[in-house]
Amino acid sequence: MKHETKLLAVAGKGGVGKTSISAAFVRLLCRAHPDKRILAIDADPAVGLSTALGVEAGQTLDDIRKHIVNLVEEGEPREAIEMLAEARYRIFDTMVERPDFSFLAIGRPESAGCYCKVNAYLKEVISLLSQDFDYVVIDGEAGIEQINRRVMEKVTHLVLITDPSRKGVQVIETIRKVADELVMYERCGVIVNRLTDPALLERVQLPKEDLLCVIGVDDAHTMNDIEGKTVFDLPEDSPILRGAAQALTRLDLL
Repeated sequence: MKHETKLLAVAGKGGVGKTSISAAFVRLLCRAHPDKRILAIDADPAVGLSTALGVEAGQTLDDIRKHIVNLVEEGEPREAIEMLAEARYRIFDTMVERPDFSFLAIGRPESAGCYCKVNAYLKEVISLLSQDFDYVVIDGEAGIEQINRRVMEKVTHLVLITDPSRKGVQVIETIRKVADELVMYERCGVIVNRLTDPALLERVQLPKEDLLCVIGVDDAHTMNDIEGKTVFDLPEDSPILRGAAQALTRLDLL
C-alpha cells in the first residue's frame, strides 16, 4: 500500500496567530499519533515556530542554497553539482530531532533570478523528504508570496488563518484564490482567531462551510508567551489547543 503523507500548510496575514496554531497542530498530532513520524517546517523567515516548539534552530535550508550559489559564483561548479546531489542528506543534517517530532527551518525568502533552478531543485528535495514522514506541518510566511512561488504546492490540507478584521479576511480570500489556481490540495478550511466577541462572527464575511473553528481570547497562551514557555506548556483546556483540535478533527486528522 502506498504511503501517503498528510501535509498541512498554514497561511494568512501577519499577526493573526499562524505560528501559535501551527505549533498547536504539532503538539496535538504528536499526542494523537505517537507512533507516527511528524515533521514541523518553519517556512517563515522570522523562525517563530522554533520558539513556540522549544527548538533551537541551527542551519536552515537557505544556508544550503546560499552555499551552492556561492560555489557557482566562485567558479566551483563541480562542487556545487556535488552538493546538489547530496542535498537530501544535507537537509536531513539540518533537521532538529526531538523524541516525538522533527524540525526544519527554511530560512530567508528565496532569491529570484538566475538561481531559480537551484531553488526549484531544493523545493523538490523538500517534497521528496516529506514522504519520509506521516504528518508535515508547514508554518507559512505571512501573505501570499509563498503561494505565488509555489513553495506550498501539492499540500493535502491548506488551513487559512484570519482574525475578525476585514484585511485579514481579504488576505485569506486572495490566498484561497491563488491557491485554487496554483496549489494542489485535497482539503481547505478557515480558522477565525482572536475573536473577542462571538456575536461579531456574523460580521466576518466568510463562507460558513469553510469555517473549521473559532478561537477566542486565550489568556493562558498570552501568559505562556510572556513567560517564554512553549506550546507544550499550555494547559489542555487552552482555547488555542481546543480550537486547533476542533480544526484537525474536521479535517479528519485527529
